[in-house]
Amino acid sequence: MSALVRESPQSSTAAVDPSAGAPTRKIIHIDMDAFYASVEQRDDPSLRGKPVAVGGSSQRGVVAAASYEARVYSVRSAMPSVTAKRRCPDLVFVKPRFDVYKAVSAEIHAIFAEHTDLIEPLSLDEAYLDVTVNKQGIASATAIAEAIRRRIREATGLTASAGVSYNKFLAKLASDHRKPDGLFVVTPAMGPGFVEDLPIGRFHGVGPATAAKMERLGIHTGRDLRERPLAFLQERFGKAGPYYHSIARGIDERPVRANRERKSVGAENTFNEDLFAFEAMREALQPIGDKVWRICEAKELRGRTVTLKVKYADFRQITRSQSTARPVASRAELERATIALLGPLMPVPKGVRLLGLTISSFLPEAEEETEAQFSLPL
Repeated sequence: MSALVRESPQSSTAAVDPSAGAPTRKIIHIDMDAFYASVEQRDDPSLRGKPVAVGGSSQRGVVAAASYEARVYSVRSAMPSVTAKRRCPDLVFVKPRFDVYKAVSAEIHAIFAEHTDLIEPLSLDEAYLDVTVNKQGIASATAIAEAIRRRIREATGLTASAGVSYNKFLAKLASDHRKPDGLFVVTPAMGPGFVEDLPIGRFHGVGPATAAKMERLGIHTGRDLRERPLAFLQERFGKAGPYYHSIARGIDERPVRANRERKSVGAENTFNEDLFAFEAMREALQPIGDKVWRICEAKELRGRTVTLKVKYADFRQITRSQSTARPVASRAELERATIALLGPLMPVPKGVRLLGLTISSFLPEAEEETEAQFSLPL
């Protein structure tokens, strides 16, 4: 009887370049199909087959998620509810139930954990899994992905799409390839060719602004990107240049990181009426700051950077940030930083429909202790 050897580190380490002859990793990306909307359709049979938007239906509402029936009308998440209703007059709005979504997400993650501890959650409804070495000793990552999708359907009544490949970038692309309720595999032999024919806007990690910049530079597909030298990409895209150079060749060396470090804590609120006055905005920021600080306290997080987000009535959005040498140590300090960022924006050019607040640049726990020690009076 042979013992199953399991990896003890909390990240995958095998090489990912298939041309280098190194061990090939087996990565799965699982993405639930229209997760919030699908949960609502599952729990309310009258919604099945109808275009559903999770979110507020008011003038100030925003779509948090849309069912596939709604997506036919180009209704998308983050879209103003007014626009969504205009595109789809029969759209049914449902208030979000985040406690339910979190509970279902926990069920799904428990299924992932039946196969591996190397799970990197990206959100409630998607995650990367490294199954190169897995708990059940299954040799085929495709078989594991099929088993996970089957178990999710049995346990939750929901469908999931899966992508299987030798790195995170390609697994993510693969899970999108046959949505909804699909499974697609990109093998090492397929990887470079699969990438070269993709429009640059489909590349994970290339946002709309970067895609537009690449288009202006004549980079329209993965093939175009691959033809640009590393020096060219570094000069025009800075630190992201080497990443773009690699993914154009189907190479992605990022490991799957379990217990991924939180990079920021934020909260925001959209208001029923536009705000114009400084005091009204200061008051509106109080519960937002309270929520952010509660999360920081609960997670024992301390960050150096405070960012204020402002969205105006015409949907133009700006952010303003302030970083300090040591982390924000109290709710009062957070409020002072918030007011310092808000003040210079007054008077506002238009009414403000949304305010948000984020803390980032977190310190490692050991570094926090050192900072605290040095701040003590001698």
